Amino acid sequence: MTTSASPSTGTEHLTAPARPPLLSRALLLRFVSLIGASVSFFLLLSVVPAYAARAGGGGGAGLATGSLMLTTVLGELVTPRLVARLGYRVTLMTGLFLLGAPALVLTVSSETAWIVAVCLLRGLGFALTIVAGGALTAALIPAERRGEGLAVVGVVSGVPSLVALPLGLWLAGHAGYGTVAVIGGTAALAAIASVLGLPDRGRPEGGLPETPSQKPVGVVRGLRTGALLRPVLVFAATATAAGVLVTFLPLAVPNAHSATVTVALFVQPAAATVTRWLAGRHGDRHGSARLVLPGLLLSAVGVLVTAGTGSTAAVVAGSALFGAGFGIAQNATLALMYTRVSPASYGTVSALWNLAYDGGMGVGAAGFGVLAGLTGYPWAFVVSAVLMLGALVPGLRDLRPVSSR
Repeated sequence: MTTSASPSTGTEHLTAPARPPLLSRALLLRFVSLIGASVSFFLLLSVVPAYAARAGGGGGAGLATGSLMLTTVLGELVTPRLVARLGYRVTLMTGLFLLGAPALVLTVSSETAWIVAVCLLRGLGFALTIVAGGALTAALIPAERRGEGLAVVGVVSGVPSLVALPLGLWLAGHAGYGTVAVIGGTAALAAIASVLGLPDRGRPEGGLPETPSQKPVGVVRGLRTGALLRPVLVFAATATAAGVLVTFLPLAVPNAHSATVTVALFVQPAAATVTRWLAGRHGDRHGSARLVLPGLLLSAVGVLVTAGTGSTAAVVAGSALFGAGFGIAQNATLALMYTRVSPASYGTVSALWNLAYDGGMGVGAAGFGVLAGLTGYPWAFVVSAVLMLGALVPGLRDLRPVSSR
């Protein structure tokens, strides 16, 4: 609090300290590379499997997506070390190049091996951009407004992805695969220039030695640190349900209610965007730790309600509830993890959180497919909701005083 004197009475009044501005020039500049990476990745996400299927059938499509996600996950594991050695700028620029340049030559050949090679490079590039870029973004947001800032970042990256995903397929049908590949590649490459204007906080300034509290925490050590692992486990549990809904809702809902799926898959990310913003503002004022469990519980309730796959109201309401919980969990877990490390470890936090996101979605989709084959879709949704509650154990433990063990 600060004091100010009244000119008429000479008395002093307590005034709240001014909140630091959220949108700095550096953060706005960072949004350029964020949008470029999102457009490049999501514009081609469904287009490349379709292009591969034209030549290699369903197997080619599966290999394209599988190779993309494989190097994305592997890249997320190694990126914190690259950031510590090379800094944010070089790592982010390399990621944008690997995301964009291979896309330009995608249609040179329709051979499955060529497409897989392109996807392997692009997956690595995407990993570099989301981990290094995410850590740099966190460093550009004032600590007092981190939750709100992360919510804004989520909107900036989310809106291009929502637009680019269906746009890519539409463009492929009207302008051809080559046109989409060029646009996707150019979006990432054009964003490289914006990175030159960003600060480079990946290494100690001026060559000064790091203090023990500033030494970066590696990914393996992060997974062994309870203060980071607990939020990762809770978020991974909600991410499994995200993979389930996106993959299986179109299959679980009867064909007579196909329009319901379109509405539900729009409502879910829309609700997540709203609650991610609200969770960020609340977390900045009151802390993010107590939002983690409500996010998990609301997500589980949403999946449970969605089990009524024959009812339009149940599917839409369940998707909305899940989206609301998922948005809260996204913001609360990430903001909480950033508060528990020094800026030198922001890369590790970004890597762990994205691993929980990608790995959770993949495991959820794969496991649900097996489960649904045994129980049918409605009961598979019920069982999934119950399994999500297993994350209550680390979530409840995280409400205690934070321990690094």
